[in-house]
Amino acid sequence: MISGVVSVRLGSTVSGSSVDSHQTIMDCRAVTAPPTSDPAGDSALVFAAREGDRTAFGNLYARYARMVHGILLARVPPNDVDDLVQEVFLRAMPRLGDLRDASRFGPWLAAITRNRANDYHRQTRAVNSVTESLSEEENAVPAANSSPDTEAALVLGFVRSLPDAYRETLILRLVEGMTGPEIAARTGLTPGSVRVNLHRGMQQLREKIGQSTQRKIELGRRNQL
Repeated sequence: MISGVVSVRLGSTVSGSSVDSHQTIMDCRAVTAPPTSDPAGDSALVFAAREGDRTAFGNLYARYARMVHGILLARVPPNDVDDLVQEVFLRAMPRLGDLRDASRFGPWLAAITRNRANDYHRQTRAVNSVTESLSEEENAVPAANSSPDTEAALVLGFVRSLPDAYRETLILRLVEGMTGPEIAARTGLTPGSVRVNLHRGMQQLREKIGQSTQRKIELGRRNQL
């Protein structure tokens, strides 16, 4: 999921400790600790990371990389997501001292991620490109012999055309493989909001796929005349 290498070497200071942000991110990529949803555990990791503990920050990276990836994938072109994931963590690391409630690391990081996506669109002057400029190919239903990757890309196109809240939650669930409770714990949304977003988002997704299927059937009939 996370690929690429940060090409800029940044030296940062967190709570008076000198931290090599670039090296920390590289270390983070090697962390394989299973994700948990323990705010108290997050707090301990945040406190340690503030003191320059790269292993602690690596564990935060392992816990939250999927969330960051999913939030970005809901908002920016897929080819740019992996690099932006690392940029988000590079932004977050020197700002850990600004986090007043360490148990709220997930929602805080989610906000940084959304802001980075907004910055991306301001920089590229394409604020509405993701939600309002789906091409004909993205709205087409895959042919019977389409590859799984092609079908996945087309379904992703449908998901990315949904309202923001549904789009983000669905991608975290369907693409990143996060459970509903995990999405709530990571992003700070209530479990009820996650359930509503998933339910309504799936309804709209099915409708879009159904409408596109019907258009394809009608087009096939016209071509046979």
